[in-house]
Amino acid sequence: MVWLAVGIGGALGAPLRFVTDRWVQERRFGDDELTAWPLGTLAVNVIGGLMLGVIVGASRYGTLGAVPVAVMGTGFCGALTTFSTASVETIRLAEADRWPAALAVAASNLLLSMTAAALGLGLTAAIW
Repeated sequence: MVWLAVGIGGALGAPLRFVTDRWVQERRFGDDELTAWPLGTLAVNVIGGLMLGVIVGASRYGTLGAVPVAVMGTGFCGALTTFSTASVETIRLAEADRWPAALAVAASNLLLSMTAAALGLGLTAAIW
C-alpha cells in the first residue's frame, strides 16, 4: 500500500508544479515561450530540493519514518521537481543559439537545487 500513498503524494506534487511554473513563467524573462528563461522550472526544482533536504534530515536526525519519507520525498517532491523539463528547456535555448543562457540554466538548476537540499538537511541537523 506504500505505492498508493506515494502515488497520492505525486498527485499532489504534480499540480503544484504546474501551477507554480505557470505563475512564475507569466512573470518570466525572455521574448517568447520557446526561448524565455525557464525560471518556473528553476523555482520548483529549488523549492523541491529544499523540501527534500528537510524530509531526509527529519528522517536522519528526527523520527520521520520510511513511509512518510517515501510519500513526501518520492511522491510529492518527485512530482514537484523536474529534471526532464529542465533538460528540454536547456536544449531549446541551445537550439535557439542561446548557448550562454542554456549553460546558465543547466548549471543553475543543478547547483541551486543541490544547495537548497544541503540547506534543508543542514537546517534539520541544527534543529534536532
